[in-house]
Amino acid sequence: MNAILDNASNTMPRARVFNAYLQETRSEILRYLRNPGFLLPTLLFPTVFYLMFGVLLGHGSEQARYMLAAYSTFGVMAPGLFGFGVSLALERDGGLLTLKRALPMPPAAYLVGKMAMAMLVAAAIASLLLAIALFVAHVPLPAAQASRLFALEVAGVVPFCALGLLLGTLIKGQGAPGLINMIYLPMAFLSGLWFPLSMMPKFLQQLAPVWPSFHLNQLAMSAVGMPSLGSGLQHALVLCGFTVACLWLAARRLRRNG
Repeated sequence: MNAILDNASNTMPRARVFNAYLQETRSEILRYLRNPGFLLPTLLFPTVFYLMFGVLLGHGSEQARYMLAAYSTFGVMAPGLFGFGVSLALERDGGLLTLKRALPMPPAAYLVGKMAMAMLVAAAIASLLLAIALFVAHVPLPAAQASRLFALEVAGVVPFCALGLLLGTLIKGQGAPGLINMIYLPMAFLSGLWFPLSMMPKFLQQLAPVWPSFHLNQLAMSAVGMPSLGSGLQHALVLCGFTVACLWLAARRLRRNG
């Protein structure tokens, strides 16, 4: 059956295929815009934390610059993990994923729609934090650095979409929010997003490169002109490898279990 549907989607006129992707993306974006329980915490948590610790309790523009990179990374983790992980787990339990597979639409449209939604939310988070940094904290951030950070964070949501997709194939819908929070928050802490790694015990510093958020944060630090660990190419390759591995494992899980 799946082979027949895949063949049908391959023979669709290009305009209809493009419209299928467009409509799926539109429906995903509208669904989350109408869900304040997802959208508001995702937008407000990094914004409020940055205002508190980077601006109000901060000590100068350099700390505000450092926290801008860290909280930008923290912010874009959520759309990928929760937008993919929680929704996929709920849709698998409710049978919606099975229904979507039976529809005459390109198989990848489901994933592209969710990824577009996550990237749009990531762009909103990056824009809010940059606006606070530039106009409230008065961080001397050149346009090139601001643009580089924005582009990095929008693209940086992709590894967390892949991780969220994998988690959504492993966990049940009702327990998904709590279980993903148990990964999301410790990962942020252990990557040095809330406190500099130099303040942590040595063994935690050595474990930091295990987390994708560590590598994205080092790229973000470099983007805003702060000292970073390792080379940018190394961090980019790790994130690409992590994304591919999660997608491969998630695809195997979906083929086996649906």
